[in-house]
Amino acid sequence: MKVVVTGGAGFIGAHLTRALLARGCEVVVVDDLSSGVRSNLTGLPVKLVMGSVTDRELMEEACVGAGSIVHLAERPSVERSLLDPMATHHVNATGTLTVLDVAQRSETHAVIVSSSAVYGDRAAAADHGGGGGGGVVEACAETDPPRPNSPYAASKLAAEGYALGHRTSFGLPVLVARLFNVYGPYQSVRHAHAAVIPSFIDAALRGRPLTVHGDGRQTRDFTYVGAVAELLAEAACRRLTHPGPVNLALGTRTNLLSLVGHLEVVLGCRLDVEHSAPRAGDIRDSRASTAVMRSLFGGVEGQELRAGLAATAHWYRARLHESAGGAARATVIRR
Repeated sequence: MKVVVTGGAGFIGAHLTRALLARGCEVVVVDDLSSGVRSNLTGLPVKLVMGSVTDRELMEEACVGAGSIVHLAERPSVERSLLDPMATHHVNATGTLTVLDVAQRSETHAVIVSSSAVYGDRAAAADHGGGGGGGVVEACAETDPPRPNSPYAASKLAAEGYALGHRTSFGLPVLVARLFNVYGPYQSVRHAHAAVIPSFIDAALRGRPLTVHGDGRQTRDFTYVGAVAELLAEAACRRLTHPGPVNLALGTRTNLLSLVGHLEVVLGCRLDVEHSAPRAGDIRDSRASTAVMRSLFGGVEGQELRAGLAATAHWYRARLHESAGGAARATVIRR
């Protein structure tokens, strides 16, 4: 089976590509390398098509004969979307519409990857509703009304709407997957808006304080990338569909201060923390309801957080040593 993975040179895409190859699939990656890295695919028997998902002709050529498309390509980051909402909309909404149109015309199954950001700040919503903010925020269920509080979240919700609209209007076999806080090897720390776990690990390995935005008691449903890649690969190979979005997460809740504690155990050292102002568009509490996912996929094996952090820290430490060695060798050559 041929599977096209948009954004396949990125963090999650690199793991998904490996999971699909392990199932015997032919994999074509479409990536403009704006956030993906070519070296993430080194040694893999995949075809890399360089370009944007907004390029209809390129997508048509890449998808010839495909049984499924897994659409991971996006312009990530809430912060980037605040700086340039139009650019985020163009890639995340218009790009998704292009993918869907190509899938519909070629009768190809599609997995559209969305984000838990569409749920918005449920803690704030509970406060406004008179809850007082003192109780535990319930897990995010797919039937909950979306409350996007950033251009990024709004663009992902628009992408979901287009996907489900194509399912209803054209009969397109589609699955909309909402990911929560995915982490693991290959996740980038190169840009200013890197996710919290790679940012924390990178700072810790370099002996720098960990920057915590706000009080650090905001919670996340951290999900190791291996589990997500396996679920997406299964969805593509089985050509799974569902009439609504599906959370792909483990249903756990960890606050950032606890995350720092786990990293201290994993790294075997005390970590300094510096608090800064909360970030605009940030969400206070986020945890997935997993009932729909388990009804579609059955038993879901997830990596325990501390073990996942250990595997992730090991990967980043190896990359840091490689970079240091490369810099040293370069210095010798220049001399």
